[in-house]
Amino acid sequence: MPSKSKKLSSAEIAAFEAKRDIGAEILQSIKDMKAGKGKVVVSSATEAREATGLSQSQFASLLGVSVRTLQGWEQGRKQPSGAARTLLAIARTNPKAVLAVSAR
Repeated sequence: MPSKSKKLSSAEIAAFEAKRDIGAEILQSIKDMKAGKGKVVVSSATEAREATGLSQSQFASLLGVSVRTLQGWEQGRKQPSGAARTLLAIARTNPKAVLAVSAR
């Protein structure tokens, strides 16, 4: 069972921040990326849209949602629910079926 995180006090946060070397952290991150140690996370909504080959605008229209909603899903700020989640799963696994329906 995961342990619960305890909220840090303002003093604890300040002490932690005082010890950080942001410049060194950024440089290390750049070195890691150049060495291929980075990890790109792609949302299921992005995978579904890319499988169909449609633009965000076209895919949003196909799903009956706004481009802004689709962008929220793709960026992980929002999660699709219900029918939208099912349509995305179908688009990911069988993009031709989604495209066939949209052509009608």
